[in-house]
Amino acid sequence: MEKTGQAGAPLAAKPAAHPAPLQSVAIPALGGALHDHGHAHAGGDIHLGHGPAGTEVPGMSQERLIEIETDILSKNDAFAARNRAAITARHAFATNLVSSPGSGKTTLLCRTIEMLGEVPLAVIEGDQQTTNDADRIRATGAPAIQVNTGKGCHLDGRMVEAALARLGLPEGAFLFIENVGNLVCPAAFDLGEDAKVAILSVTEGEDKPLKYPDMFAAAGLAILNKVDLAPYCDVDLDLYEANVKRVNPAIEVLRVSARTGEGMQAWLDWLRAGLARKGA
Repeated sequence: MEKTGQAGAPLAAKPAAHPAPLQSVAIPALGGALHDHGHAHAGGDIHLGHGPAGTEVPGMSQERLIEIETDILSKNDAFAARNRAAITARHAFATNLVSSPGSGKTTLLCRTIEMLGEVPLAVIEGDQQTTNDADRIRATGAPAIQVNTGKGCHLDGRMVEAALARLGLPEGAFLFIENVGNLVCPAAFDLGEDAKVAILSVTEGEDKPLKYPDMFAAAGLAILNKVDLAPYCDVDLDLYEANVKRVNPAIEVLRVSARTGEGMQAWLDWLRAGLARKGA
């Protein structure tokens, strides 16, 4: 972690290594594709995710890929464990907000802060560049630390540990960690949170959970956001929810509009129940 020397400046992270996706089939030569039934079709689709490592890198064996991923994630898990202990010691409830770019995470978070009122909370904002989102959060009166990841595509445990050291998390607080907009890499990295919250907007397509299953499998809650736009987007909200549950049958799904307030009370109730479980 590289820190800037100016007070209030965002934390700057060195580019993080990218682990392989969590699950997936080996690809043969590019002339054909290996499907679930075990052989290639000339001119067919290419499937990289079916080997033990979940992906392929030219010149690197599946065993070596697994070794690298295990090493990266084990080091991250050590940071995450320290974060979790620190958060639990403060009886705080931490959520890791994950989504693709443009799903409405920051707008949802600003509306959440306004509706929670005078309760202790803190925010860690993750983006590759700018302090735009942290500035929006600070405008609500909430304390926020921006973590700029540079070329890194996700937050990791070390970055969150550094941000927590600057925040001074209050007793019994909500900690919101808004991750970098990305539905792939953040799924693999534990930050020490109590729950991942996957946010999906109605403009993204009903099949998004099926295309990016790892994120929805890892999440404890899914928020279908911007439902006020549904009448204008020709979308099937029931199909959105069904596809989320195909990936993760146990997940709870909330339909929310941060703009109109629809569904926001259910989201606040979920947050308060989580905080109550932490003994706050």
